[in-house]
Amino acid sequence: MNNVILLNADFSPLGFISWRKAIKLICKKKAEVIKASKHIIHNFEKTIEFLIPEVLKLIKFVRALWKNKVPFNKRNLLIRDNFICQYCGSDLRKTPSSIDHVIPVSSGGKSTFDNCTSACVPCNNKKDDRSCSEARMYPKHKPYTPTINQFIGIQIKNAGLDKTLIELGIL
Repeated sequence: MNNVILLNADFSPLGFISWRKAIKLICKKKAEVIKASKHIIHNFEKTIEFLIPEVLKLIKFVRALWKNKVPFNKRNLLIRDNFICQYCGSDLRKTPSSIDHVIPVSSGGKSTFDNCTSACVPCNNKKDDRSCSEARMYPKHKPYTPTINQFIGIQIKNAGLDKTLIELGIL
C-alpha cells in the first residue's frame, strides 16, 4: 500500500512514488491508473473515495535523462544484494548489516558498487581489514554497478509487484 509503480507514457518503469503523490497526479490529470489495489481512502466527510493505485502511467512522456546512475549508499547496496549477506547468506532484514569492502580501504579500495557488498556484522568482523584471499571469504556474487533500469527492476521484484506487471503485459 505504501509504494505505487510509476510508468512513463511508453510503459517503461520510472520508479516508485507514494500513494499520496499518486492521488495528486491522478487529480491533476497527469497520470492514469493502470491497476488499482483493494485499499480505499476517503476524505474527512466521506464524500469522495479513491482506490489506491498499484500501477500508474503518466499521460505525457517524460525524458528521464537526469537519472544517469544509481547513487551509492547503504540502502541501495542492500537493495542490490536483496538484503542477503554475501558471505553467509543470512537475512539482513533480521540481523544488523554493514558494508564490506572487497578490497579494503586500507589497501586502496574505494566505496563504490564495484568494490562493496552487503554483509552481516559477524562476517564483516571476521573478514576484518583483509582481502578476500587473505580471509578465505569470498562473496557469493561479484559486486557490480546496477543501471537505473536494473535497479528499478530489483525494487519492483522486492516489492512483489513483478507479477502485477507481468499480468498487465508490461514486463
